Amino acid sequence: MTTQDSKISQNQHENYLLPLINTVIFPHTRTKILVDEETGTVLINELSRPDTVHLIGVSVHSETDPSNLTEENLYSIGNLLEVSFIHKTGEGYLLGVHALDRVRIDTVIPNGDRLYATCTVIPNIQDIDEQGQRELLDEIKKTIFDIGHVFQGSDHIIGPAGQMESIDQLMGFIMPFLPVPVEKKQKILEADSLRTRYLMFLGILIDCKENISLRIEMTKKVSEKSARSNREAMLREQIRAMQEELGDLNGSSPEDAGYRDRVMQSSMPDEVKKKALAEVKKLESSGNQGHESPVIRNYLDLLLDLPWVTTKPTGIDIRETRRILERNHYGLEKVKDRIIEHLAVMKLKHDKQGSILLLAGPPGTGKTSLGKSIADALGRKYVRISLGGVKDEAEIRGHRRTYVGALPGRIIQGIRRAGAKNPVFVLDEIDKLSSSYSGDPASALLEVLDPEQNSTFSDHYLEVPYDLSDVFFIATANTLATIPGPLLDRMELIEIPGYTKLEMFSIGKEHLIPKSLGEHGLSAEVLTVDDDALRLVIDKYTHEAGVRGLKKQIDRISRYVSEKIVSETWTPPVVISSDQIPKILGKEVHRHEVAKKALAPGVATGLAWTPVGGDILFIEGTFMPGTGKLTLTGQLGDVMKESANISMSLIRSRFAHSPLHIDFMASDVHIHVPSGATPKDGPSAGVTLFTALVSLFTGKTVDSRLAMTGEVTLSGSVLPVGGIREKVLAAHRAGITRIILPKENERDLADIPADVRDELTFILVGTVDEVLHEALDISLPSPVFQMSGDQPVAPLV
Repeated sequence: MTTQDSKISQNQHENYLLPLINTVIFPHTRTKILVDEETGTVLINELSRPDTVHLIGVSVHSETDPSNLTEENLYSIGNLLEVSFIHKTGEGYLLGVHALDRVRIDTVIPNGDRLYATCTVIPNIQDIDEQGQRELLDEIKKTIFDIGHVFQGSDHIIGPAGQMESIDQLMGFIMPFLPVPVEKKQKILEADSLRTRYLMFLGILIDCKENISLRIEMTKKVSEKSARSNREAMLREQIRAMQEELGDLNGSSPEDAGYRDRVMQSSMPDEVKKKALAEVKKLESSGNQGHESPVIRNYLDLLLDLPWVTTKPTGIDIRETRRILERNHYGLEKVKDRIIEHLAVMKLKHDKQGSILLLAGPPGTGKTSLGKSIADALGRKYVRISLGGVKDEAEIRGHRRTYVGALPGRIIQGIRRAGAKNPVFVLDEIDKLSSSYSGDPASALLEVLDPEQNSTFSDHYLEVPYDLSDVFFIATANTLATIPGPLLDRMELIEIPGYTKLEMFSIGKEHLIPKSLGEHGLSAEVLTVDDDALRLVIDKYTHEAGVRGLKKQIDRISRYVSEKIVSETWTPPVVISSDQIPKILGKEVHRHEVAKKALAPGVATGLAWTPVGGDILFIEGTFMPGTGKLTLTGQLGDVMKESANISMSLIRSRFAHSPLHIDFMASDVHIHVPSGATPKDGPSAGVTLFTALVSLFTGKTVDSRLAMTGEVTLSGSVLPVGGIREKVLAAHRAGITRIILPKENERDLADIPADVRDELTFILVGTVDEVLHEALDISLPSPVFQMSGDQPVAPLV
């Protein structure tokens, strides 16, 4: 019996099965296996048995848990192993084995924690001759050398490999060092053909060589790029150090280095932060000398300076707010009540952070200072911009950054200056906006002042939406006539009337004089302005609904007294009386119309509204021989001209066939309103024009202490008009005692100060008949007509 037959016969009985974890042993090779202490003890016991000659080494599937091995976890092809030695080590037992032949597992027999198996030797297919093996061996060695030379310290592998003369031996020596999975190694072991097995081995070596070459190339490129980056960083650091040494940083490098960190730490929304980081990247890539660098820095500075998160608003103390308004503003009770109501709503409705008010009234009535008082009451930052004369849309929306010298709009600049996302923002003189070829700024304000849109306000320079919904906007205007309707519709209107003489006196005494003394280095112990002198200044040296002109005149008095004290002409204390006012302020600056002692026929006293308050005016009429022509002078506007024509037609329709026998076609009528250089217009002179014409035609005079206002229609109705408070105050100032008002204006009498209302008599009328009854004590003829065919005949009187 041959040796091979002896091995086969010996393997017909059970042999101890040794599982190989993450290891594949190839035939005809010697190797070492490290096993744990428990396995080593079992092997010693097994090898001490006289019937145990060989072991069966079988690899385990890679995904198997070693503590729970079954037959299904084992490959079916392994090796017949001969144990040459077994030594105890610190980590277990080191086992020296010699792989004799490949075997196929026939049966696995569990015995407790141990596995035994029977096997059959698998012969190799000898399909490659010795010459082919030598050529293939040379190619394998060359590939191994190419791989080994890449790594330093690989001589302990290359040296022994060069001495080996068998591919099987070389395979068993090299394979443990290759990064090849167990499944691939097992596939080589299971190949019956030697040629196939050797070529698979060579293929694995070639693949490893190519992978290593690719990784080396990639590593080289990464290293070169890293080296360039490090070199650039080093050079930049050297440049920065030299700039610091020369004191010539130009404020760029340290800031540029910190922009990214500042953006990441900011409270910007994600969309804005993404935009900012993109700009930071441009800045970093362009370097300090890039032509866009200053523009990018300015833009990033704006994004970082803008407040993006609303701080928690302070509580609204209604009592404290009222105290502040009373302290800073005399009178204006309805205005202050309206503001208190608005703030009370804000206190109850916590999400109503942003609001839009429009304070409209004459100059000098405290509109802008009311905004400052509201900011103080709310504990918010205060910011103000003037819109007077603004005619470029870019002033509101900003310029695009592509333009040289581009800037954000005034709204964003104001928010940046305030440093808070919810300031009180005063838009001064919104009625003085104008449009040009550069756009319409009033249209741009529509988005700013629309609560439904301003949460995503778009500034051309900013390029990202900005939320203005928390801003408390307060606009001011002298007149509503020049404010576009859509813009006016977006604001809550609070009208501020002019001051009465009594209110102006109190404001001057309690506020303006103390303030002026402080501004000119004086005090109440040094200078006193008596009450008569102050009243004289109000009556003769100011002509306004506000107190700005009064402040200027008081400042003139303070300057005059300061000069006299410094030159030692006067010795404190100084008391200014009414006799000294003409010497200090000169001749009277303004002439007020006053009620005349008597009026001639054809003259009536009317009431007018102006942007600086009310005034009285006299409408004069006369007639002369002519052809029925009507002449109007005095710079009258279209509305007043129409009122004159309506009045003339109404008179002719009523008096043409009256017992007075007025021949309208035989005379020309001339109507004049004095102060001919001053333009006049409005819908409130109809009653006065009608009364003056009737007075002219009837020869009856109008009471000189009677003034009137209202519009008339062709049917003889009297229509309501506006500006009643200012007109009544002007009448009171001029010495008028009775006033004719349209009946529908009765509700406006509540706005008249009580002290003024008590000194006047108000006559409420609904038709021109009532007007003439009160003004001339006459009755108009009836407007009833009789019809004869198709032609009207004279009215029945």
